[in-house]
Amino acid sequence: MSMHPDSTPRYALFGHPVAHTLSPVIHAAFARDRGISMEYTAIEALPGQFSELLARFADDGGAGANVTLPLKQQAVGLCAHLGDHARRSGAVNTLVRRDGDWHGFNTDGRGLVRDLTDRHGLDLRGRRTLLIGAGGAARGIAPALLDAGIGDLYVVNRTPEHADALADAMGEPGRVHPRYLDDLGKLGEFTLIIQATSAARGAGLPPLPMSLVGNRAAAVDLNYGEVSIPFLAWARASRALQAIDGLGMLVEQAAESFYHWHGVRPDTDPVYATLRGRQATLITAD
Repeated sequence: MSMHPDSTPRYALFGHPVAHTLSPVIHAAFARDRGISMEYTAIEALPGQFSELLARFADDGGAGANVTLPLKQQAVGLCAHLGDHARRSGAVNTLVRRDGDWHGFNTDGRGLVRDLTDRHGLDLRGRRTLLIGAGGAARGIAPALLDAGIGDLYVVNRTPEHADALADAMGEPGRVHPRYLDDLGKLGEFTLIIQATSAARGAGLPPLPMSLVGNRAAAVDLNYGEVSIPFLAWARASRALQAIDGLGMLVEQAAESFYHWHGVRPDTDPVYATLRGRQATLITAD
């Protein structure tokens, strides 16, 4: 069934699990802010279902979509065209329907950089950076961090092959260094530490030595809410200057997606303030 010309344009988030996602709330607020009519829903999709569900969504008039865990890397293969960060990272979180094809982008990295620099006042240039994790979330942010001028990037992951693959994909072997988790105690100090795994949802974080936290370091968890609490607690105990969760990044990457779909950028501060106020259990940055 095709979308009727006067129907409300349809957008959706695909992933698993998506029951508690804030994305529909965020995009509804953006649409109100800019006076745009759109429908945005969350669609549960396991990897084996994603291709079929996305095709059905397109047939029903889907104009764009977001993609979250565990589908970001799978989404690359469903796109006829890829933006620069999506191509470099091998992960897609934003889909735009154009001329009967899906165009894939990754807004995670730009969203993170915008949150850290504009909202939290960080100067990322030259920061010796540790990236914990090498999955779709980590892949999505690495190109934007490099573009923002960080110094050397060290990548650690439970599966060493994944860290190697992420480092290889960046194409800067003198600057991006895969390491083993067992090496964490030997890597010295960092001024930016990013927790990009969903480990806290399951087996928990790997043991992190306090010696990783350098002078005036910022520690960032891409998760938000209860899932981010263990890492941010470690960061505070380790005397990180700033401990930042992923709520701001979530809002900013959504704004980047909104821009891809509608050509206008929403005001993110009111949405961020509203969500921050709702997150009673959230640990906020000092």
